[in-house]
Amino acid sequence: MSELTHLDAAGRARMVDVGEKPPTERRAVAQAVVRVTPETAGKVLAGDAPKGDVLGVARIAGIQAAKRTSELIPLCHPLALTFVGVEGSVDAGAGAIRLTAEARTTGPTGVEMEAMTAASVAALTVYDMVKGIERGAEISEVVLLEKSGGRSGHWTRG
Repeated sequence: MSELTHLDAAGRARMVDVGEKPPTERRAVAQAVVRVTPETAGKVLAGDAPKGDVLGVARIAGIQAAKRTSELIPLCHPLALTFVGVEGSVDAGAGAIRLTAEARTTGPTGVEMEAMTAASVAALTVYDMVKGIERGAEISEVVLLEKSGGRSGHWTRG
């Protein structure tokens, strides 16, 4: 993209007008990774963390967050989401907790921000739930893995 779509002719931030764009099926998948010690990851995997079911709470938090993306990101359009799912996986040996979020809609604009918001908030929730046993937990990445729909078609991270 050579032009910043969220700027008007005077260089001011603006919401993009998507009123003339045809509705299409849109899908986006994003991922966040929380790095912890293998011991902490093992507790999360076993469901043995002091605050309870870490992945279950993170899943619900991510879904809730996706539905509120337009309230959090100023220039995002409110979307009628048709699906949001968040899944967590744990590699205890590597000390990695992966949160993968998928968002779908049928509309004139994409759902990348909703998927990334879901993954981010799910990761923040994991952090919140393990900080009592590990102060050094870190969210090491939040990335878009895949998107489809609309004029630009299908894209996957290489």
